[in-house]
Amino acid sequence: MVAPTLFSVLPNREMAGMIAGHLFRTEAILGITVGVLQLVLCNVMIRRGAKRYRTLRWIVLAMLVCVLAGYFGVQPFMEGLKVRAQALNLGVSESPFKGQFGMLHGVSSVIYLVHSILALVLVWRAAAPRSAGE
Repeated sequence: MVAPTLFSVLPNREMAGMIAGHLFRTEAILGITVGVLQLVLCNVMIRRGAKRYRTLRWIVLAMLVCVLAGYFGVQPFMEGLKVRAQALNLGVSESPFKGQFGMLHGVSSVIYLVHSILALVLVWRAAAPRSAGE
């Protein structure tokens, strides 16, 4: 919600992209931190005999992989294209790299969508009624 708002309100797409990039960086750091803490918690609960956390652990791990793939896999390439466009005194949306950037943006969006769906599944599974012994 924030990124589309930035692009619709700010007069310059590059400025909106820069601000969105900072927000995504903060989100990634928070996601990695919370993901690691959740993995630790799941492992503690599994060792205490709560079997339902085995499935939750895999969901959390998949979410963590999404964050890592998006931030360390896709974002550096997108940033590189922005830098190359700036070297031509152009915004990436006016540069010859527009197509590549758009493709990477699509990949990033798919990763984010998968991450969001996994988050919904995690909440749904974590809120499910517990069976005896859990």
